[in-house]
Amino acid sequence: MAGPAELLRDFVNTYDVEDDADELASPAELSMWLRERGLIEDGDRAVDEDLVMATRLREGLRRVLRHHHDAGPYGLPEDLDAALAALPVRVTVAGGTPGLRPTRTGVAGGLARIAASIPAAHAEGTWRRLKVCAQSTCQWAFIDSSKNRSRSWCSMRVCGNRTKTRAYRARRRVEGSPRPS
Repeated sequence: MAGPAELLRDFVNTYDVEDDADELASPAELSMWLRERGLIEDGDRAVDEDLVMATRLREGLRRVLRHHHDAGPYGLPEDLDAALAALPVRVTVAGGTPGLRPTRTGVAGGLARIAASIPAAHAEGTWRRLKVCAQSTCQWAFIDSSKNRSRSWCSMRVCGNRTKTRAYRARRRVEGSPRPS
C-alpha cells in the first residue's frame, strides 16, 4: 500500500487540470478508485453526496499544496475545512501509535482515511514536500524529493521548460523593443 504522501498525491491527481479530465466524475468511479486502493470494501457504493465531499476534499488539498512552495504559514481553505469537519474520524492511540482513525466504514470511512493521511504525512516528514506544479495550467501534484525542497514543477522537461521558455521570450521582447528617446 502506498504511503500517506503518495495517497494524497494520487487523490489530488484524480483531476487533471490541463486536460480537464476527472477520474472521479461519478459516484461509481469514486467507489472504484477507493476500492482499488483498499480504502473501502467490495460492497461499498458511493452516492452523489460522497462525490461532492470527495471533490471538496481534493480541491481543498490542491489549494493547500500550492502553498508548500512557500515556507510560511497559510490558512485552511473553507471548502477543505468543511470537508475535514464532516469526515468521521477520531484520534486514537491504538497499539501505542497515535493517529486518526475513521469511525465509520464505507465511502465516508474511505475519505476519512485519505484525510487521516494528512497528519500521517506530516509525522513522516513528507507533508511539506507535497506540492502542486507552479505552472497554473498544470497543477499536477508531486512529492518534492529535492534536497532543499525547491522544486516548483511537476516536470522540468515539460512545465519547467515551458515556464523558462516563456520568460526567455519575454526578456527577448523587452530587449528587442526600441528604447524611449
